[in-house]
Amino acid sequence: MIRRNIPNALTCGNLLCGCVGVVEAFHNNLIISCMLIGVALIFDFFDGFVARILKVSSAIGRDLDSLADMVTFGLLPSIILYQLLMQSIPDLMGIWKAYPAFIIAIFSAIRLAKFNNDTRQSDSFIGVPTPANAMLIASLPVILLTEDAFWKDIIINTTNLLILAVVMSYLLVMELPLIALKFKSFGWKGNEARFVLIITSVVLLVTLKILAVPLILIVYILLSVFENVRKRSGV
Repeated sequence: MIRRNIPNALTCGNLLCGCVGVVEAFHNNLIISCMLIGVALIFDFFDGFVARILKVSSAIGRDLDSLADMVTFGLLPSIILYQLLMQSIPDLMGIWKAYPAFIIAIFSAIRLAKFNNDTRQSDSFIGVPTPANAMLIASLPVILLTEDAFWKDIIINTTNLLILAVVMSYLLVMELPLIALKFKSFGWKGNEARFVLIITSVVLLVTLKILAVPLILIVYILLSVFENVRKRSGV
């Protein structure tokens, strides 16, 4: 009984991070919220990993995972984006411009519902996964810590943030197959794209630190497109 619920306990850890992160975000403690998204990513990786190792995967575990992801990687990023938009709006009469941040939550819900009912997504993703989108949005307040006026002008900009919300919402549900870091074996054969993604991500993080996160997402999408073309051509 305990063994069967270990993955669910990890998923609940993800959910707890999301709940606390939402509270902190509404108090404008965005860095704490972003850190909690990072911790939740660890829980989110290991719940599925442990479930496969222990062979205790279940429909309840899958649904619980999506419910936790909706809070942590759907609602919380929307609130972070909302708070950034509020910082970019000089006039209280224009606060309605911050509300489109919540289309991230709406499209995250659609993305998660599709994932639970789409049999094509067992070995790959179709559309950007909600954790990847959350990680991108969470990187923005951390980038602002660099106190570089250049990045502040780009990030604390109403138009840029609204464009980001629309583009990322579309990418969440876009019919684009993307690499999933689900290893059936740890050999190079069959995992080439996964290893290239991991190695590239590590190099970018070491050299660019938090600025690497948006680039990693771009690399992820481009590498997935290349992998799709390669498979179709039979190379």
